[in-house]
Amino acid sequence: MACTAEAVAEAVRAVAAVVVEHREELIRLDREIGDGDHGENLARGFTALVSKLDEVPSSPGGVLRLAATTLISTVGGAAGPLFGTAFLRAATSVGDVASVDGAAVAAALRAALDGVVARGKASLGDKTMVDALTPAVAAAESVAAGGGGVAEVLGAAADAAEMGADSTVPMVARKGRASYLGERSAGHLDPGARSTALVLRALAGRAR
Repeated sequence: MACTAEAVAEAVRAVAAVVVEHREELIRLDREIGDGDHGENLARGFTALVSKLDEVPSSPGGVLRLAATTLISTVGGAAGPLFGTAFLRAATSVGDVASVDGAAVAAALRAALDGVVARGKASLGDKTMVDALTPAVAAAESVAAGGGGVAEVLGAAADAAEMGADSTVPMVARKGRASYLGERSAGHLDPGARSTALVLRALAGRAR
């Protein structure tokens, strides 16, 4: 089933609710290997985004562009530019069509990943959100290639992202503030990978 602008807006509102619900968890994870502001920053950004969705843009791409500009302007630290870039690249991939299908969602996720990699200069295994997003995109593309719809594509992406996030626990960070800890960063779940998995699970939960 294709996904309209209103459906994307509904999914974004669900993401905001999940981020706020997990604010304390993300703060705790970030305090362990970072500066502790990840949960607070994301909660502020997505709350601001919801307040702008009283008037829903006319296309799915418009909703994604609104998410991008809001997150970039309201979320501090590295998370704002990275999540903002992900939504902006996804918006560009989707364009101005009235609705998107599973293949378009998979392509948007690929564009989002490429944007995050370009912005953050991170690779798989660096203990970042890329470790959640990379397997998510691979799973989404596999399901889309088999004709899967939006719900199936996002469900597979969310499952893979959660496994990818869990895989960061034993890793030694090679990017960001966590990299300053060296070997001591091992044994902790990366907060960016965790929030990425939460976002994709929330999107999947609203997909039809």
